[in-house]
Amino acid sequence: MAFTIIRHPLILDKLTRMRKEETSSKDFRENLNEIGQLMVYEIFRDVPLQEIDIKTPVLKTTGYTVDIPVVLVPIIRAGLGMTEGIQRLVPTSRIAHIGLYRDEETLEPVQYYAKTTKDIESSYVIVVDPMLATGGSASKAIEIAKSWGAKQIKFVCLVAVQEGVDRIIADHPDVDIYTASLDPVLNDHGYIEPGLGDAGDRIFGTK
Repeated sequence: MAFTIIRHPLILDKLTRMRKEETSSKDFRENLNEIGQLMVYEIFRDVPLQEIDIKTPVLKTTGYTVDIPVVLVPIIRAGLGMTEGIQRLVPTSRIAHIGLYRDEETLEPVQYYAKTTKDIESSYVIVVDPMLATGGSASKAIEIAKSWGAKQIKFVCLVAVQEGVDRIIADHPDVDIYTASLDPVLNDHGYIEPGLGDAGDRIFGTK
């Protein structure tokens, strides 16, 4: 298991824009998608490649192509906000969906939807959610992906706290975690501080 904080200047700049209370849903979504694209470079650093013979306008040579199918698994709702950006750089990726909501009293995830893709057991699987708070939803989503047969799984978020990271490490020590920020604390209501607020509401303008 690897835990990676991707501290690229462009990511930090865009993350700061997203944190601001006055940022509109449009700007929030655009920056989230752009961060997703920027994070792809690190997330796919170890993806297997296959050599292929190609012909340029000048001569024949050897090129490379990604040698494994890719499946993105956004946790609905907020995970959808990062999916488009990642898929722009990996346009052949397929998308599975997992719908979870957090019980406001127990803070535990409740599943209401799950739809897989074909061949997920042989795919490079990226579970996506902007926030890693208690870790309950992320752990549940990874559990569901594993029940579909997924074996090569990475979890990608924008903001995390140590409690959530520890939960994933304990429940799924075989899953790598990538984030743009490790924030200091989770408050009594289960929200990350300073965080982003409710990512789903800010993405879709529902509050």
